[in-house]
Amino acid sequence: MVDYVSRTKQIREAILSGGDPLMLNIEVLEWFLHSLKSIPHVEAIRIGSRIPVVLPMRINQDLCDMLKKYRPLSLWFLTQFNHPREVTPDAAEACELLLGAGIPVMNQSVLLKGVNDSYEVMRDFLYCLQRISVKPYYLFQCEPVKGVDHFRVDIWKGMEIMEKLWRNISGLCLPRYVFDLPGGRGKMPLQPFSFL
Repeated sequence: MVDYVSRTKQIREAILSGGDPLMLNIEVLEWFLHSLKSIPHVEAIRIGSRIPVVLPMRINQDLCDMLKKYRPLSLWFLTQFNHPREVTPDAAEACELLLGAGIPVMNQSVLLKGVNDSYEVMRDFLYCLQRISVKPYYLFQCEPVKGVDHFRVDIWKGMEIMEKLWRNISGLCLPRYVFDLPGGRGKMPLQPFSFL
């Protein structure tokens, strides 16, 4: 991966994700960060991890001290809370440690049927994130992947929820509602449209 990024000059932002990178030991994780930092055209690194939600005690001072060394490179931390009940005191403490190390924390959620697919739950969830200074970044439409169809929410219902949120909560709380197109074609915004 590092060799590929090094040879591909148009890459300015690298993402450590997929198979949670915080499950690596701290030395291996630092090796990746150090290697990416040494590539001149890499200007930003994102760490994608659900660890603050599922194993918040893994985010400790040693880890944050190591990550802080790479902050001047524009290091970003993206996590995935999906429901207000996931924003526990332990999860909040993990995010506070990252923020205290100068690392911005952003959230990517998935709109899930029966979990967070109502205006009230989504509003409360976004307020929970704001209270712990985690910026909602993306709200993904659930992808048509085998075995998860029962979680898929109709796109129009998602846009209806987003329109109500846009009208009633602070912009600091609003994620971008998107569909991640198959085949690496990028993210398509799912924007409610209204002249009212």
